Amino acid sequence: MFSGRNQAEDTCLTNHNDGPDPSFLPCRSVDEEATLGNTKNTSRGEDNALKQDLELATLQSPLEDPNGNGGFPEGGARAWSVVFGSTCALTALFGVINTTAVFQQYLSSHQLSNYGAGPIGWIFSFGLFMTFFGGVQVGPLFDAKGPRVLMLTGSILLFLSMILLGECTKYWHFFTVYGLVGGLGGALINTPAVACVGHYFLVKRGAAMGIAFTSGSIGGIVFPLMLQQLLPLVGFAWSTRILAFVLLVLLVLANLLVKSRLPPIPGGRVLPDFSVFKDLALTFCTLGIFFMEWGLFVPLAYISSYAVDHGRSTAFGFQIVAVLNAGSFFGRWLPGLISDKIGRYNTIIITIVLCIVTIFALWLPAQDSEVMLILFATCFGFASGSNLGLAPVVVGQLCKTENYGRYYATCYTIVSFGTLTGVPIAGQILSTSNGSYAGLIIFAGVSYVAALACFIVSRACRVGLAVRAKW
Repeated sequence: MFSGRNQAEDTCLTNHNDGPDPSFLPCRSVDEEATLGNTKNTSRGEDNALKQDLELATLQSPLEDPNGNGGFPEGGARAWSVVFGSTCALTALFGVINTTAVFQQYLSSHQLSNYGAGPIGWIFSFGLFMTFFGGVQVGPLFDAKGPRVLMLTGSILLFLSMILLGECTKYWHFFTVYGLVGGLGGALINTPAVACVGHYFLVKRGAAMGIAFTSGSIGGIVFPLMLQQLLPLVGFAWSTRILAFVLLVLLVLANLLVKSRLPPIPGGRVLPDFSVFKDLALTFCTLGIFFMEWGLFVPLAYISSYAVDHGRSTAFGFQIVAVLNAGSFFGRWLPGLISDKIGRYNTIIITIVLCIVTIFALWLPAQDSEVMLILFATCFGFASGSNLGLAPVVVGQLCKTENYGRYYATCYTIVSFGTLTGVPIAGQILSTSNGSYAGLIIFAGVSYVAALACFIVSRACRVGLAVRAKW
């Protein structure tokens, strides 16, 4: 009924052939049923109508090519130029996000010194929320129109956000400029920059995504150290303006290089498609990312103020953010390579376990110990580095590539509420604990424990309890 070559590579779901027999998978999505028909002979009792549907889906697959490799280049000048362009875009976006602790600490002691940690946290969490929740519209628009207009508009908004940040003096100024304008710009940049990489890589997708997401670490190293030098010399306004022009260079390169490979799909939905959550694997994957980001952004937002409140200098508070992001650089790149060898789910589960260990074994007992804090920043940076990079990859593993924008956007509609609430919840815990960070740290650790449980269940929905399965 089907042609002899393996067409299973048309989906992210079955990109490894050494996993368990698909017939034993306990939870299957509609996309998966179509994939199974391409990878094995149908059973004698299979419904004839389903056979016809599968044959039609095979004939109409837009990713198929005569070589049977699914049409993914897996390299070449154009593919790697897209990765470089994505790296530039994500350096600008996540470099600023990974400098949140510096902004949080500076504003709390200057322009917004009359506000507590919780209200200030809402500024940065709302920016994160807008970045990810914006995927509700951006994902389908990307599928339908491609990346060009989205990237250009987002670049303008992100640049203006940083330029205007230096002019802010009141709480609502910061909330509007950083949270609303910057967050919306981030939404328009993030989805195209991530999704376009997935158009060019399947087998090497983990490595390619890992390279692209190292960018956030690069920005997270350079930007805090740059602000440490600039703030005493030229003040807050000119420091943010200089940073804005650094972002401008990166965003120009991104707009020139990030290109889509697949033809546009007209008529895309502009609302989240919650029907995809009929697949339990995707449901638990989404919950796993939600709790993971609850845990992730707490250290990113509060490690600088933690250091200063425990007797370290403001300069050290800036430097510890750079140390965390330096560890994250290797944590974003190396797990991406490993994930293509041992499986994407397996890799993210291992790194989440490492995050749990570092939070409870290093950060919680650190107190005034500078050595312990540096050790925590380095180890947690490495362990958490793959959190943002592998999350889109494991989502893509559960869907067809041409549907990736819709799945990614729907998933991050839910996840965005984690980014919205995590930092303010941690800030409120800090405010009600009379300056003790123990409750905040425990909140981050327990969030990672919940994420670990969800990813294990999601994995089990595909490969059961086969511990050695490459998935």
